Amino acid sequence: MPQLVRYEIEGDDIAVVTLDSPATRNALSDELLDELIGAFERAKADVSVRVVVLTSSHERIFSAGGDLKAFASETPTIVKYAGLDRFPRLYQLIGGLGKPVICAANGDVLAGAFGLALACDLILAKESVHFGCPEINVGVFPFMISALIYRNVGRFTANELMMLGDRITAVEAREYGLVNRVVPDDQFNETVRVWARRVADKSPLLMKLGKDAINATRDMSLPDALTSLQSQLALAFTTEDVVEGVTAFRKKRSPAWKMR
Repeated sequence: MPQLVRYEIEGDDIAVVTLDSPATRNALSDELLDELIGAFERAKADVSVRVVVLTSSHERIFSAGGDLKAFASETPTIVKYAGLDRFPRLYQLIGGLGKPVICAANGDVLAGAFGLALACDLILAKESVHFGCPEINVGVFPFMISALIYRNVGRFTANELMMLGDRITAVEAREYGLVNRVVPDDQFNETVRVWARRVADKSPLLMKLGKDAINATRDMSLPDALTSLQSQLALAFTTEDVVEGVTAFRKKRSPAWKMR
């Protein structure tokens, strides 16, 4: 069987996960999703990895989203239902990874892939790419990713995206707050490398504590979130990396993270 997802290490501490099924426009088939989950589990287990970059090998498409052939197949409904657990498992795996994930949107991000991008921590987009939820145009609805869309944009914008099914430009996605940066195509790869290196150079321990705290508290009530975050801040104060970071800043030198 051909490999649908590539996993590579750059610079010892940056994991690059590449969707690599150009013939299917990186359709999120069960097989591709299984490989993607495996790649993120591998990155989570590797203590040397500090940041993950998710990208595509396709020239124009990051991913066209769910596998429409599978949607229309005669597979029993109960089997289809069981297989759909890959999406929530993947989104929750990214949220609980303990390491930042950068979505390098180097091609169009459509349908289920839109949710995949929104599950990441940072999104960089080529100026030429488009985002969209076109499922409604083929008689489907973006059920699984609606929760992610609603957590990132306002209600009416979310409804417009899902109910009209129109594509939006990268610039429009930036205006909606759906991406961090829109980058000229000829500068994109270098910008991704710079961002990945900047993230990787932060304290991996404090980054993990911070991402775990965000993941645990983002759906809590404000009082509950503040109580939880107070304890996480107190825990951070016990680490040697906090002392090292402050000392390095005061002495105007680069920190040497100790991961403890």
